[in-house]
Amino acid sequence: MAKFKVVTPAGANYGAPGGDYRYELEALELIDAQIVEVSATSENEFISAAHDADALYSRGGRLTQRMIDGLERCKVISVGSVGVDAVDVAAATAHGIPVTNVPDTFIEEVADHAMTLILGMFRRLVSQDRMVREGRWREGRPALYQFPRLMGQTLGLISFGHVARAVALRARPFGVRILAYDPFVEELVMSPYGVEPVTLTELLQSADIVSMHAPSTSETHHMLTEKKLRLMKKTALFINTGRGSTVDEPALVKALQGGWIAAAGLDVLEKEPADPANPLLKMDNVILTAHVASASARFDPARKRRVGQEIASVLNGRWPRACVNPSVLDKTKLVRWQPYSMERGPGN
Repeated sequence: MAKFKVVTPAGANYGAPGGDYRYELEALELIDAQIVEVSATSENEFISAAHDADALYSRGGRLTQRMIDGLERCKVISVGSVGVDAVDVAAATAHGIPVTNVPDTFIEEVADHAMTLILGMFRRLVSQDRMVREGRWREGRPALYQFPRLMGQTLGLISFGHVARAVALRARPFGVRILAYDPFVEELVMSPYGVEPVTLTELLQSADIVSMHAPSTSETHHMLTEKKLRLMKKTALFINTGRGSTVDEPALVKALQGGWIAAAGLDVLEKEPADPANPLLKMDNVILTAHVASASARFDPARKRRVGQEIASVLNGRWPRACVNPSVLDKTKLVRWQPYSMERGPGN
């Protein structure tokens, strides 16, 4: 019998039942902790199996308030992604349970993917490829004559967290002007990146390319409404590598069909996997990828090791490296050990 019990839902989004936990266990075995998979079809079943867990490892399945209320001695809930929208963070906070995420392990991959969508969409890469394959070679060059060059265009970043900053670094050499909207980030943080702080309205009205990087929260849900989308230029491109819920998707469909904006490159949708009836799947002015922006050969090992390290830190009586509800930490008996300030949490 191990000293600590770490419960995780079986067959959740990030893996099949009986998954390989060797990366998480690198840190957990050192403190005599074991991972226990729980197969539950209801909240009651989950509570019955997980009530005595020392930690929860969320792998994509939802952790509701009732499930969290049923925990008797849980000290930490750890999520193997940047977003924590599958966890009722308010419920965890009410119980004094820190919720950890992985905010900095695959920033470069997501920034690369965002830049790929920007460039691919701007140069109409998919439609150009299709023309060649369909024997329409001579149509390719005239199709691009109607579009300007990228140099001199304005890129607008909605939210200016780690990914948006990495995108700014990649975009600057292309000679674009860069704007950013983020009410929680100081102008002095943006300036070294060559980025101008603006309001959301100013960004939408000015940008030739709008790139969404906001997390999924109650405040950002449908942040871009029909009214907001109508502020954009008719020639504008919309890129989303953040979360699908930040955009009113039916309004985005109307914007693309009605010519309010020119095109979109989307790695995320409101409903995933994509509904076969989703109109976006049939649009020539849309590039879609399957929520893969963070994927690379290092993705699973890096994030899984981080999950194991975070759980082990808390069970060992120390602060985690990242915490999305840091207000709970001072109310616990956990010891702060970091030589640097934590950057994640509400407003960051």
